[in-house]
Amino acid sequence: MADAPFLTAEWRDLVMLNFVVDPAVLAPHVPPGTELDLFGGEAFVSVVGFMFLRTRLMGCPVPWHRDFEELNLRFYVRRRGQDGEPHVGADGYKRGVAFVKEIVPRAAVAMVARRLYGERYEAWPMRHTKVPATAAASGAVGYAVRIGGRWHELGLGFRGEPAALVPGSEAEFIAEHYWGYVAGPGRPTIEYRVEHPPWRVWHGEAPQLRADVAALYGREWAAALATPPRSAFLADGSPVTVYHGRRLT
Repeated sequence: MADAPFLTAEWRDLVMLNFVVDPAVLAPHVPPGTELDLFGGEAFVSVVGFMFLRTRLMGCPVPWHRDFEELNLRFYVRRRGQDGEPHVGADGYKRGVAFVKEIVPRAAVAMVARRLYGERYEAWPMRHTKVPATAAASGAVGYAVRIGGRWHELGLGFRGEPAALVPGSEAEFIAEHYWGYVAGPGRPTIEYRVEHPPWRVWHGEAPQLRADVAALYGREWAAALATPPRSAFLADGSPVTVYHGRRLT
């Protein structure tokens, strides 16, 4: 089942706010069998909001669970690849992501992700906004989740047309990952593959993260996410396929 599609969907309007973080903060969260992936010698975390659209589980649409928002906090890891595996870089590594927390507004989605993958999903009320860009004015995309009696929000502005990712750029490092890794206490690391075409991106204008980070993610993340993001961009997104995972030995 490792190479069988588990989920198909479209991921659209991905707002990515990217922060430099002390690797020591990330170290306890790195899934066994992987190591931190650095860019320019620095470790990054990203707060990402996006739309899940036309979602199907093992080919079947689930009523009232096809279109919804997601907000996540993620960081970047890598693992040695083997001959014949897809998405192995010239350096011999598979580049992937691991998640601190993922939030959706659908309890059933969170439950399935927790049970089958051990992902750190939670279900809370969410909302999103989008103002398209015009020739005369910037557009804007925003996402919000309601926890602890308040809305926690992120968003940015954008203008013009999206551009292809520049090879070797920070934006490519953030956006181009085709593996996911998750591990919980007493559980082996699960590796799963994600397929999608390369995305195009807009440079983000006036990025904002209006949130109680300690309440949302824990106090250990408050310092890193209190600073302005190192970079921010909006990715157009695409259809995606998430494959069944496999346990790492």
